[in-house]
Amino acid sequence: MRKAISHLKNADPVMARIIGAVGPYKIVYREPDFTTLARSIVYQQVSGAAAATMLARLTAAAGRGGKLSPKKIMELGVEGMRPCGISRQKASYLMNLSEHTRARAIEFGKLPELDDDEIISRLTQVKGIGVWTVHMFLMFALQRHDVLPTGDLGVRNAIWKAYALEAPPTPKEMERIAQPWRPYASVASWYLWRSLDGMAEL
Repeated sequence: MRKAISHLKNADPVMARIIGAVGPYKIVYREPDFTTLARSIVYQQVSGAAAATMLARLTAAAGRGGKLSPKKIMELGVEGMRPCGISRQKASYLMNLSEHTRARAIEFGKLPELDDDEIISRLTQVKGIGVWTVHMFLMFALQRHDVLPTGDLGVRNAIWKAYALEAPPTPKEMERIAQPWRPYASVASWYLWRSLDGMAEL
């Protein structure tokens, strides 16, 4: 990552200041698999503690070796996930993801071979998975270094603050500001999250 840090420092004085304040780059990656994507659905719009409890219960009910099984989730069904604390809506999303996976419409082993746009196109076909979720998957699971999550509130607010803008930036403005960061927009985004003392929860 030394090359990325050096590039960001030289390309953007604001980013250089943020990197100096935050310190070493310590991103934590997850496996680019079904469990990680299912986890992102469970974690939507609930506290981290509540989501962790639900995920643990779901893994106990529909897991194998600590990993969630699409086959077992489908066997549980929407009603079978309710005792785990999973809402009917989220359960339907998990069912849809499981169906896509079982039908090989999504093949996690082949995702690393695809470019970002193709991965976004494929994964957003699943109900409950939007572009933001795929951006997080690209960054924190597939380890793509040049993703700019323009739909992320934390990155947006960090740019607003760091660049002393009059208003929160639009996606187009974020793209313009991020141009010097390429091809390390993911690294810059991580530093922006840390500058607000927060992290995205995949």
